[in-house]
Amino acid sequence: MQLEFFSALDTGRARSNNEDAVRVDENLALAVLADGMGGYNAGEVASAMAVECVCEDIARWLSEPSAARDEEEIRQAMMASAQHANQVVYDASQSRAEYAGMGTTLVSALFNDDRLWVGHIGDSRAYRLRGGRLEQLSRDHSLLQEQIDAGLLTPEEAVYSMNRNLVTRAVGVEPAVELEVVGHDLRPGDLVMLCSDGLSDMLPDAAIAQVMRASDSLEATANALIAAANAAGGRDNISVVLVRAKGGAAHAGRAWWPFRRA
Repeated sequence: MQLEFFSALDTGRARSNNEDAVRVDENLALAVLADGMGGYNAGEVASAMAVECVCEDIARWLSEPSAARDEEEIRQAMMASAQHANQVVYDASQSRAEYAGMGTTLVSALFNDDRLWVGHIGDSRAYRLRGGRLEQLSRDHSLLQEQIDAGLLTPEEAVYSMNRNLVTRAVGVEPAVELEVVGHDLRPGDLVMLCSDGLSDMLPDAAIAQVMRASDSLEATANALIAAANAAGGRDNISVVLVRAKGGAAHAGRAWWPFRRA
């Protein structure tokens, strides 16, 4: 299955610097997005560290000779890369005063033929648009989501909550962190999106879906999503990664992939 990638970032209307970071590696069929937090400029340091570390670790793992790699190995590799990123960010925050308290969310998407693996920490999200229907593939690690799960708030009430930006899990805040990894099927025509809360907090899912359905161009779609988030207030940095699955032969750069599903 061929994959088409596009990513875009915007500072939004309320911030002067961008603490989001994205990394796309088409040869690895990997996309990673992080939304940093904490201290002057420290958030952008944390997010940049995290995406670089994850991409390097996944590239190293995929280059190792192996007869076969099963689904559990994929989960373990993604989790190990996130834990390494966590250690790198945590150590930096402990060693330099200007980085104290920094951390970042993380969401990654690893593609293999008809499978998509989503790993996430925090409230940056993964979505899939299929047949015009938008589905959130990740579940926020946030106080707000816990309140919804406990029945203390309805999703409609949550829109007006003061706790929208309180995450319960983040990279670099504690010595250890767990990446939540879930596998999904992938079909030709699927459009996968990773985004920071600068998009998902400003636009309801219905509005996001409407924008994503409106254009065949990934660049136009990403730009329209950012414009809509800014028009709604643009209170935070906005980052978007779009990946479209197409039918046909795999990309030439994917020849390294060491396993195939039966």
